[in-house]
Amino acid sequence: MAHRVFISHKREDKSYKNYIQNNLGVDMIDKSLNEAIDSDDEDYIMRKIREDYLSDSTVTIFLIGTHSSENEGEEEQVYIKRELQASLFDGKANSRNGILGIVLPDMYDKIYRGSYACSKCGGNHNYVDIGDETVIKEFSCNYYIKPLADGKCAWSDDDRYCVLVKWDDFKKDAESAEKYIDQTFDKRQHHISKKVTVRPK
Repeated sequence: MAHRVFISHKREDKSYKNYIQNNLGVDMIDKSLNEAIDSDDEDYIMRKIREDYLSDSTVTIFLIGTHSSENEGEEEQVYIKRELQASLFDGKANSRNGILGIVLPDMYDKIYRGSYACSKCGGNHNYVDIGDETVIKEFSCNYYIKPLADGKCAWSDDDRYCVLVKWDDFKKDAESAEKYIDQTFDKRQHHISKKVTVRPK
């Protein structure tokens, strides 16, 4: 089934958005904003994005590049933050989207930091650095949803609302891309969706 997909990205990462739209052959209904809205009114722009692009989409792809972090500042990140907030909101005229974070190549080493030995369970866990230095809070707090259930020492896929994938794994072929989009869409009905935070502090 073709899902309605909105792509949220920083201006610097537009080439990756274009690649998804034009080169992958993904079976999706593209709800992305491709032309700038002719206005300087931030509230008007976001209202148009919500009404015309996000309200009937079901999956939001968040491209995670070198300018996508919380540490860039609220003013710099206002649009991607509000796009993800609108995507996460579940209301009468807007059902919640699944959120797929695609880590772009320049961010691999900053996000995928190897593994560590766990003092609690004795096993090894992957260290995936999803925080203010790498992404905006709207993504991080719905990837590492707190608190973890008693007895757990690490997050599993069932403990996360947001889905995360490397660019190279996503863009391998249309089948791979569609697999991750399907997985993200399914999160909307997963029990973890009840723990989503729309506007994290």
